[in-house]
Amino acid sequence: MTAPEIPAGTPPPTGSATLRLDKWLWHARFFKTRSLATKVCRAGKVRINEQRVSKASATVMVGDVLTFPQGHNIRVARVLAFGERRGPAEEARALYEDLTPPKPTKDPSGEKRPRGGGRPTKRDRRAIDRLKGDPS
Repeated sequence: MTAPEIPAGTPPPTGSATLRLDKWLWHARFFKTRSLATKVCRAGKVRINEQRVSKASATVMVGDVLTFPQGHNIRVARVLAFGERRGPAEEARALYEDLTPPKPTKDPSGEKRPRGGGRPTKRDRRAIDRLKGDPS
């Protein structure tokens, strides 16, 4: 007895252990459309567990760590679950754990520059010149 044929394009059963990469990225709301997720995958910009992937049909399993660009940022996410549909944002956040490192501050020391601590204004410069004894 042979297994029944499943038509192409049929979604995987609910209890499946894998899902297409582009579909998961779209379900998790990292990309607005599935075609955008597919483009990023085909460009070879996505990594699954540090291995570069160039196919949108690559399979993702629970526990995999994905690294991919999103806008000007690099996102890192661990797959926690699969979604049956592309639901609201609250549902999407339950599909992954965000491992993206925090953005660095502009000042490496973490301190804010004191106000007025930059380049002197014209008024400040004239006051400095008067203190130095410059008559102009």
